[in-house]
Amino acid sequence: MDDSFFFPGFASHRVETSDAEIRCVVGGNGPPVLLLHGYPQTHVMWHRVAPALTHAYTVVCADLRGYGDSSKPATDAMHAAYSKRTMARDMVELMRKLGYAEFRLVGHDRGARVAHRLCLDHPSAVSQVAVLDISPTRTMYAGTTQAFATAYYHWFFLIQPFDLPERLIAADPAYYLRRKLGGWGTGLVHFDPRALAEYERCFSDPATIHATCEDYRAAASIDLLHDAETQSQRIECPLLVLWGARGVVHRFFKPIEDWRAVARDVRGRALACGHYLAEEKPEETVQELRAFFGA
Repeated sequence: MDDSFFFPGFASHRVETSDAEIRCVVGGNGPPVLLLHGYPQTHVMWHRVAPALTHAYTVVCADLRGYGDSSKPATDAMHAAYSKRTMARDMVELMRKLGYAEFRLVGHDRGARVAHRLCLDHPSAVSQVAVLDISPTRTMYAGTTQAFATAYYHWFFLIQPFDLPERLIAADPAYYLRRKLGGWGTGLVHFDPRALAEYERCFSDPATIHATCEDYRAAASIDLLHDAETQSQRIECPLLVLWGARGVVHRFFKPIEDWRAVARDVRGRALACGHYLAEEKPEETVQELRAFFGA
C-alpha cells in the first residue's frame, strides 16, 4: 500500500526480525515512540495521531505479526508464534534495527497487550508506556461475567479450535470487519472511509484471518502461562491508561486499579468516546500523550 496519504513525510520499511518481517512507517525527529494497533486493524489506525507527534518525536507505526502487511508465520498447537512474548520480541528487534535501544511505547487493544508483555520481558527498552482501552488480560479473563462475555463475544469466538472461526469469518470478511469495528456503541462514522478500505483489504486475506485468530488463541493459553510465570513482576516505567467513556472496559473493570496491581506508577482517565480513541478523539489522545511524555 501507499502510506503517503495517511502518513505524509513518513518512510516505509520492511524489517526482518528473528522469524517475521514487520511492516512499519517512520517519521519525525526526536526521541522514538512506537505505536501499536489493535484488532482487527493495522498501523493505519494511527493516521490521525502519528503526524501530530512528529514535531517532537520520531514516530514508528508498525503492523503486528499476523496483521496488515507484516508476515504471518506458521503456528503450532501452543500458538507460540502469536504469543505476546513473541510479538513483543518482534517490536524490540524492529526498534533496535531502526537504531533505537530505548523508546516510548503506545498500544491500543491487542497492541497494548503486546506492550504489557514487552515492558515485562524487556524493561530496559521502554521509558514510558501508554495502554489504550484495556485492563490486563489475566484480570479480564478472571473477571469474566455473562455481561462481559456478551459485549466481548469475539474473545470466546476467536479462540475456538481451527478452523471454525476462520471459515465463518472468511465467508464474508468485510461484513464481519464492519460489524466488529462498528459494534462498540459508536458505529462507523468516525472511521475515515479510506482507512476502513485499508482494514478491509488486509482483513480479506485468509492468512490474516487465521493469524488474528491465533493471536486470541494465544491470549487464552500460552499468554496466561507467561503471565502466571511473571506474576510477581511489575511494570517499572511510568504507565498511562486511557479508555473510552462510552466503551466497554470501564463498565466491567477498573482500569486505574487494575493497572496499579501490575505497575508501579500509573495514571490515566477516560475520554468521551468509544473503543477507538485514536480515531474517535485524536486531538485529545495526542494531548494526553504529549502531557504524559513530557511529565
